Amino acid sequence: MVKSNRICLFVCILLILYPISLFGMEKKTGEELYKTISTSAKGLENQGLIKELQTKAGNLDWQDSKDIKFTGNLRLITQKEQTEQKGLKIFLLRDLSGDIYVLSLPKKTEKSEIKSFYFELEESLSNKLNFNVIVKSAVVNGDTYTFAKFVQKPQQPALDKVFKICIILMLFFVMVGMGLTLTLKEFALVFTSPRGIILGEILQFGIMPFIAMILGHLLGFYEYYPFIFVGMILITATPGGVTSNLMTYYAKGDLALSISMTSFSTVLSLFFTPLLLSLYCAGVPDISIPVMIIVQTMLVLVIVPLIIGMSVRSKWPGFAAKTTKIFSLLGIIALLFLIITGILSNLHAFADTERHGVLFYTMVLSLTALGMITGIILPKLAGVNNYQTRAISLESGLRNASLAMAIALLIQDLMGDFYGSMFVTSGMFGLGMYIAGLICIATYKKILPVEAEEVR
Repeated sequence: MVKSNRICLFVCILLILYPISLFGMEKKTGEELYKTISTSAKGLENQGLIKELQTKAGNLDWQDSKDIKFTGNLRLITQKEQTEQKGLKIFLLRDLSGDIYVLSLPKKTEKSEIKSFYFELEESLSNKLNFNVIVKSAVVNGDTYTFAKFVQKPQQPALDKVFKICIILMLFFVMVGMGLTLTLKEFALVFTSPRGIILGEILQFGIMPFIAMILGHLLGFYEYYPFIFVGMILITATPGGVTSNLMTYYAKGDLALSISMTSFSTVLSLFFTPLLLSLYCAGVPDISIPVMIIVQTMLVLVIVPLIIGMSVRSKWPGFAAKTTKIFSLLGIIALLFLIITGILSNLHAFADTERHGVLFYTMVLSLTALGMITGIILPKLAGVNNYQTRAISLESGLRNASLAMAIALLIQDLMGDFYGSMFVTSGMFGLGMYIAGLICIATYKKILPVEAEEVR
């Protein structure tokens, strides 16, 4: 009797403590699980986690699994060289809502499934995909992971496919168009009239990234949303673009100076963009800047088309003169198209009001506005006339957002930018700079009046 009472008491205690223990356990979010796996792959903690996840995925019984459909991204984490199990790979599926699923790869005997569903997975890493999978949860090292198995081959949404192709092609042809407007004369201006260009480059690659860094720390992005911080540095470390030239024209500023600054900063960006990202983001936890990929991207999408355009201008000046306006208009249309399409294909990011709330949009507008304001103050302190100051101001605050968006898309998976924050920051800056630029143009008449003799 006493023994049975003790058993009943023990069972009652377990029934009481079990819910309490469950209440005290917090299930990790998708981002936290992603960081746990990434940290393991780098050899910092629990180096055997990827192998354990692979083993668990291979031994699961899928009979009582659940069928779900969602849109998201494919992620790949590879065990780094400094670990004992270097080279091991694990694929993750990321729902746009932030949930993470560990992909269970088929065994070598399941050849038909490999060919139909899992063929060339790594080629889809940069794409948004529609997934149809079966899922099942299991505990590994005390954390609950949800494993997934394809029911059918993932499909890329049509809008995302068009967007990816367009952003690469448009940026390439826009840079060809910029090259069509350039001769060595624009680059030689730095030697014949250096003050405006030197001040402009100090603003572009010196003061603006520094302002972004200060804002990022003051507003808490560095600590709480590090990839937004990286996006802030990225957009301010990119050169000017055709938008600054067009707005300088409408602002009745020094267009020749604007074009020279754009061309000069474009060439310099091959060095300064990766350098500034590495410099200002060196202390951001768990973030490593892929310098060589950024340099290669800029060579292919910026320097090569720029040289092609300049070569065409040199050999066929008549053709270049006829097509310049077309390419200039293409540049503006391309940027607006990329921003609008990017917003439509990433509406989930804007629904994340905690990350992209009032503070985020205030930062974006402040960043481009501060660039234009400092672009007025520094030249005026240096004695630059209002005609040139208008061009320098716009060149400081307006950047090649298309280039920043392309770089962000190409490196986000490699860097582990879980929410695509670098891309969203660059895209919103591209939209915000039009608003800030138009406001500045309207105010230049009062604060930067231009005398007739100043205009060349």
